[in-house]
Amino acid sequence: MPTGEDNSPLLINREVSWLEFNARVLAEAQDSRVPALERLKFLSIFSTNLDEFYMVRVAGFRRQVSANVRHAFGDGLTPRDQLERIERRVREMLDQAQRCLHEDLLPLLAENGVRLLAMDELTSAEAQTLDAFFDGQVYPVLTPLAVDPGHPFPYISNLSLSLAVELRDPGRGYDHFARVKVPKSLPRWVPVPGRTNQFVPLEALIGAHLDRLFPGMQIRGWHVFRITRFSDLDISDTEDADDLLAMIEEQVFQRRFGEVVRLEVQTGTPAPLRKLLLEELRETEDPELIQLSDSEVHEPGPLLDLGDLMSLASLDVPELRDPPFTAVVPADLRTPDRSIFDVIRERDLMVHHPYESFTASVEHFIDAASRDEHVLAIKMTLYRTSGDGAIVRALTEAAQRGIQVAVLVELQARFEEVNNITWARTLESFGVHVAYGLPGLKTHAKVALVVRREGDRIRRYVHIGTGNYNGKTARVYTDVGLFTCAESIGADVSDVFNVLTGFSRQRVYRKLIVAPTGMRERVLQLIERETEHARQGRPARIVAKMNALVDAETINALYAASQSGVTVDLLVRGICCLRPGVPGVSDRIRVVSIIGRFLEHSRLWHFQNDGEAEFYLTSADWMPRNFNRRVEVAVPVEDPVLQARLAALFETSLADNRQAWVLSADGEYARRHPGAEAEHALHRILLQDPWGQTRDGALRMPRGERPAEVFG
Repeated sequence: MPTGEDNSPLLINREVSWLEFNARVLAEAQDSRVPALERLKFLSIFSTNLDEFYMVRVAGFRRQVSANVRHAFGDGLTPRDQLERIERRVREMLDQAQRCLHEDLLPLLAENGVRLLAMDELTSAEAQTLDAFFDGQVYPVLTPLAVDPGHPFPYISNLSLSLAVELRDPGRGYDHFARVKVPKSLPRWVPVPGRTNQFVPLEALIGAHLDRLFPGMQIRGWHVFRITRFSDLDISDTEDADDLLAMIEEQVFQRRFGEVVRLEVQTGTPAPLRKLLLEELRETEDPELIQLSDSEVHEPGPLLDLGDLMSLASLDVPELRDPPFTAVVPADLRTPDRSIFDVIRERDLMVHHPYESFTASVEHFIDAASRDEHVLAIKMTLYRTSGDGAIVRALTEAAQRGIQVAVLVELQARFEEVNNITWARTLESFGVHVAYGLPGLKTHAKVALVVRREGDRIRRYVHIGTGNYNGKTARVYTDVGLFTCAESIGADVSDVFNVLTGFSRQRVYRKLIVAPTGMRERVLQLIERETEHARQGRPARIVAKMNALVDAETINALYAASQSGVTVDLLVRGICCLRPGVPGVSDRIRVVSIIGRFLEHSRLWHFQNDGEAEFYLTSADWMPRNFNRRVEVAVPVEDPVLQARLAALFETSLADNRQAWVLSADGEYARRHPGAEAEHALHRILLQDPWGQTRDGALRMPRGERPAEVFG
């Protein structure tokens, strides 16, 4: 068996796998079974996903090509090969997205009263009203920028919409070019007065009033364009940084000037104008980097930046959206005269968001700690959070009450750097001790520790989760969290915080599995133990749920387990480089991806272990970056009642025949369909029962697939 990502033909290309994940997101937008505004939401997510992919992954490959890197990856593709393959697949998906929006969704929405109008569809009275709106609200914000010998081509900000305006001076007979930026400070979709849920795109409103910006000039035409810039941060030298905060701030500022990696133009943009934009953008580029080519000019349709469709998807039209739901309060937290500390002291508590309330559990835990006279200290890691949320407020209030509060803020959380810096300083201003993590590592663990005096002893209460401490995403991301006051876990969490905030070099822990000091090694040991059970003829099974599976060493260990007789079921929402179902190699491995109403975000492991089952929840995907370059935590779930809940959740997920896609050996995904069987949609089931324990007793695997084994 090959052991390295560079020489293994059994590894699916990482970028291709990500693109296929985004294709599954796009498929939700194309699915007529999904309510219309929810489909619009998925189209928005597809677009923003693609933006980030270009800002980071495509930009990285372009830099490798500029550096003349010719090294082939696991499937033999060089960086240039990868770029060419990416471009082909992206163009296919953009064509699908354009047809989905303009031939399917917009007509369907129009039938239901939600419309995007052209300016010439307005009545004269409506046009006059929007004229006044333009003069009063839009015109003062606009800055037309001419391009001529005295005015060089302007700086174009990342992901901003711009109008490329072609002008003629009728008096002198000269042609000119100008750029007008569509301001982000104004709503993209301008409501048409008197028409409920009907809008005009802001760029169309600006385009119709260009004569106000260029009086005396003839407007020959205008077309919308958009650029994407390299936007990743270089954290390779943070070990030598004297001030990590200052370094990240500087990199965030410099990111504004990253090289252009993609140009998008509105369908119908004349070839000469495309050529002009390309040439001008090339002039602004670093000559040592590869220049934009025609292949990197996309025409995604009449509308650019479909990410802005998210605001339309949020319209209050109930018949076009998923039915509303209310997260339930976990049963153990419904007794008003019992504190959450009493509940945790009695037995471990596990919650499943968004089905169980984040507010009534996690936020309540931190809020209760901030108000409790017996609490001595609160410590938390914060990766992505809403700075104006309940948790940040509780932490600042706790600090003002004299509780020692320490927060590890991850400044390098991608595209959250500015927000994190802002509210980290806010926390500091209230007396919270703020640390910024370890040089060269991201702190991705989701851990909270409350230290409480109880009589003559100190007790530690802990929350460890799979998702961020963010009340907004907790309503749409599926995550699992464990509350416990087990002494061994509390001691381990204290050790983790000492590593994060001090000079501790702790490497051995009692219960927790911690990256980067040993998580990959422990995962490999757990897989090998299951493999040995199978070799000895004992039942052996691995079930794991994660966002991405990339680590070659772990994949090869799973291949070896399959060959030894271990049944392996993997729930991988996004990238999966493992190739299942290869005869003699991975024919006992099944990979399922679930895409639906909620974003599958929880990371969970199960090892059958010859009847002595082990379950873990964690913040880590099985990727090199999680194992090597991040601080991650996995915690065992040892309560049999909670283990049964996780077992039911696994089986319910694997049995989905509505939202699930199955990966085949050729790297293609096929969507499951109920056929003659009853439909079993995971998210719908969990809205009724957060763990899937009371689902239909007739629930079974789709036809043609092996039945689900009973958990050990």
